[in-house]
Amino acid sequence: MKKIDFLAIGDIVIDAFINLKDAHVHCKTDTGSCELCIRFGDKIPYEDVIIVPAVGNSPNAAVCAARLGLKSALITTVGNDANGKDCLAVLKKEKIDTGFVNIEKGKKTNYHYVLRYGVDRTILTKHEKFSYKSIKNLPPASFVYLSSLGSHVHNYYGQIKAYLNINKNTKLAFQPGSYQIGLGYEKLKYFYKRAEIFVCNKEEAQKILKTKEKDINKLIKMVAHLGPKIAVVTDGPRGAFAYDGKKVYYTPMCPDPKTPVDRTGAGDAFAATFTVATILAKNIEEALKLACINSMSVVQFVGAQKGLLKLNQLKQIKQHLKL
Repeated sequence: MKKIDFLAIGDIVIDAFINLKDAHVHCKTDTGSCELCIRFGDKIPYEDVIIVPAVGNSPNAAVCAARLGLKSALITTVGNDANGKDCLAVLKKEKIDTGFVNIEKGKKTNYHYVLRYGVDRTILTKHEKFSYKSIKNLPPASFVYLSSLGSHVHNYYGQIKAYLNINKNTKLAFQPGSYQIGLGYEKLKYFYKRAEIFVCNKEEAQKILKTKEKDINKLIKMVAHLGPKIAVVTDGPRGAFAYDGKKVYYTPMCPDPKTPVDRTGAGDAFAATFTVATILAKNIEEALKLACINSMSVVQFVGAQKGLLKLNQLKQIKQHLKL
């Protein structure tokens, strides 16, 4: 079987973006946490709905890698419904190898509702309890990109571990989803330690480490202590940091050409682009800059994939911005 450059593993979903206007945000002064508020028991008007198939951390990464010129494949599961067919159609259009996509009878494809208010969003999620297909006979891959999986797939991690143990030259990028972060470090210790690249945002790093540490230079070294060779921590508008065990690298957030439309997928674009740049033998500083540009592009559109750029476009924008 042909070798794959980029093998993404993770759940696929359809996002329905519902644009709200008649709402407000309430932030608690003691904790700083904010809540999206709408009138209870009332009819709430909305502006429009935009349906975006074939998204999710790992599908977004697979599309990113394909657009950047890699042989990209995705391991995921869809239901045998119209939504599943729509997801497969998008993946094929993006030239992603769908030979490892499992279609499970009697199940519904994951469907999320994204409540948009301003440039931020609140996502209503539900992960179908699929019977994840065995990955014992997969071809070798240069990089495995592991991200969001449902909360019920504990045994599946053993199969992924076995694959990585057999294919010792396959490198791992780990961008944990919310359920994986919730499992805690000890249950997924193998993947933290096996990771060539580990990517999360500042708040996720604090949850993983169970710390209130705010100094990102200290925080990223604490993340690296968990095992990955390269730790990457993003900090929203304050930019992104990477640490290779010797030096902390930093890139500021790229300037938005226009007011951001939607921040969904910005983190996925950053993590995937950084990983792809590494595969393409870019150094850490270059990888951070290219990742910053792709993330900036994604927030100019609704949905996580429309704004993903090709390699020549990334290079052109980098030259234009003089990064």
